[in-house]
Order: sequence, then C-alpha cells, then structure tokens
Amino acid sequence: MMPIDLKELIIENRSIRTFDESVRFDRETLASFVDCARLSASARNAQTLKFRLVLEKDETEALLALTRWAGDITDRKLPPDGGHPTAFIVICHDKNVSESMNDFSAMDVGIAAQSVTLAAAEAGYGACMIGSFSPEKCASLLGLSENVLPRLLIALGKKAETVILCEAQDGNTKYFRNSANVHFVPKRSLDEIIILSLIHI
Repeated sequence: MMPIDLKELIIENRSIRTFDESVRFDRETLASFVDCARLSASARNAQTLKFRLVLEKDETEALLALTRWAGDITDRKLPPDGGHPTAFIVICHDKNVSESMNDFSAMDVGIAAQSVTLAAAEAGYGACMIGSFSPEKCASLLGLSENVLPRLLIALGKKAETVILCEAQDGNTKYFRNSANVHFVPKRSLDEIIILSLIHI
C-alpha cells in the first residue's frame, strides 16, 4: 500500500456541494469515519461529542431541507436538484457528559469534523461541513434526546463537481464558480499568514 501523503489529502478534502445521488452509504462506512473522530484529540480528553448517522434517503432529504449552503453564491441553487448528498453525520454535544458548551467543546467539534472529512476524502468521497441550520429543528427531526444538541452537520456523498484551490488576489478570499460550474477557493499565501517576530534577543 502506498503511504498517504497528508498534504495531498488535505488539498483533496474540499467542501463539496454537488454529489452523485446513485452512490449511497452503509452504516459501517459512516461508522468508520466516526471512528477516526473518536480516536482524535479531545480537549481535556472529555470526549463530549456524540454522532448521529443519517443514511436513509427520506431522512437525508428531510435534514437537507433544514440547511443552507454556500451563502456567497447567489446565482444558483446548491446542492442542485439531482445532486444532493446521500448521507449526513451530525456532530452533537452530550450535555450529560459536560453541561458546558464552551470554547473547548467548539475545538472538539472542529477536530472531529476535520477527522471525519479527511477519512471520507481518503475513501474517495466528498463532504461539506454545514453550520447554517436550526439545531432545534434538527434534533426534533432526528428524535434526539434533550441532552444531545446538534452542533455541526457533515454532508457526504460521491463528489460530482470540481473544486480548485487558487491564490488569493489582493486579499480577496471569497470563493466563486465559473460558467463551467468549477468551484474556486482562493487561499492566502504562506508568507502572508506566518507572523515574523520583530523582537530580536
């Protein structure tokens, strides 16, 4: 087996918003992504997160209807009709483990989401983290107990679009799509984001 090139995997792990609806998931595949989150770092090792798997078509479509995607793109519908995700992993905070949902909890959500999406990318799937949804409506739809609060949704599926990283120009990091529906994601340069110390000892 060829060794995994982590940087290439990170580049591959883009937000995908168009999927091949003919490719669906089984529970074992989604659980394997969650297992990567389970084994990842956790603030104070508190492990406050729980994960709801959503893979049945009716439930997936109902959850999709509660979300909003790609706020900076207003000239087209995303995901498009016929290009919906075929599964979700809902990252939740379990208040029975920790009542507080502080910065440490938010860090855990980010770490878990990156682990899940990297695992999905390595398996050849696309993912999109979604924070624009109603936690209350999501919890009601999925029949979650009162102690479990949805914090982030991860949409999953076989990607059916092209996403390209490009250099940010004049500090503009707004993503965009061209007429061929190719999605471009401007990134700041490495020199721009590394802080150089002005203090000389």
